[in-house]
Amino acid sequence: MKPLNEIVSHFGINANDNDIRHLGDGLINDTYKVTSVQAGDNSVYVLQRINHHIFKDVDKLQRNIEIVTRHIRCRLEAQGVKDPDRRSLRFLHTQDTGKTYHFDGEDYWRMMVFIDNTFTRKAVTPDNAYRTGTAFGEFQYMLSDITEVLDESIPDFHNMEFRLTQFRDAVNSDIAGRASGVSDIIGELEHRSEHACLAERLHREGKLPKRICHCDTKVDNILFDQEGNVVCVIDLDTVMPSFVFSDFGDFLRTAANTGKEDDPDTANVEFNMDVFRQFAKGYLESAGCFLTPLEIKLLPYAAERFAYMQAIRFLTDYLNGDTYYKTEYPEHNLIRAKAQFALLRSIESKIDEMTDHIHNLTHV
Repeated sequence: MKPLNEIVSHFGINANDNDIRHLGDGLINDTYKVTSVQAGDNSVYVLQRINHHIFKDVDKLQRNIEIVTRHIRCRLEAQGVKDPDRRSLRFLHTQDTGKTYHFDGEDYWRMMVFIDNTFTRKAVTPDNAYRTGTAFGEFQYMLSDITEVLDESIPDFHNMEFRLTQFRDAVNSDIAGRASGVSDIIGELEHRSEHACLAERLHREGKLPKRICHCDTKVDNILFDQEGNVVCVIDLDTVMPSFVFSDFGDFLRTAANTGKEDDPDTANVEFNMDVFRQFAKGYLESAGCFLTPLEIKLLPYAAERFAYMQAIRFLTDYLNGDTYYKTEYPEHNLIRAKAQFALLRSIESKIDEMTDHIHNLTHV
């Protein structure tokens, strides 16, 4: 890896090695906090090495992010929002190419302005579930009138039909010789496959739109101020066209799970309705003004969809011999799949309760 002070110099920033420190514990990109040492300037920035093994077209990735951040900033300025610099990410351009990323011959890098006096959260409570719902609902709303076309930064990322094709190929190939031992869960997942693909069918029928979504809605992808108010949505690598279910359902898959994602005791795994109620309330307060009645009606389905999708993905990797997700022991992906399936069954048992709550919030 090239020296980091050399990397930041391409963005017009001078920094010594001891002014560049690791920031956060992200699993995808390597992130650093950079303090400028230019005369009269102690500005702070964020440097990231982009994982181009996951985001294979960095040019398209950064184009998406530039479109989104520019549009959000314009919306904020039009609304007269105080200090829009803190409410949207600002990326630096390189001095040689003018792009928002630098390729050093091996790795891709980008820099953005550090937003100070903010923090992220890890734990989910009903209170911050509400604030998170408000934040991601507003994020979708701010982008609901965007006219520029965005690319899929990870093609077919939340395409259920594609994930099912991968799953069925894994079952049929059975390259690790594991299929016969998991026939019960394979059958249970196949039994639900038609319902899981409802969104794709409705889209082909012209009944369900795709919108610009974040597609990685975790509470730690939001910056909060010291009073606990939302400042800015971050980690925009997965922003792309998708169904609104991507942002609604994927948050609940992790945040409303009372157990661990790889909990060996599925009795620990339940769907937390308090988190659902507060997240749905916040989300609909922000996003309800532009969603169609069908999108609103199907929000409980979004929770089902993403628990199902992740169960499919874990079991696919188990059948393929654990080639995608990192595992700590031979049955790890199977344990993950069973935990997701337990979450799915808990969600299924609460669909009527979720539907009633959405109706009471919106009268849809």
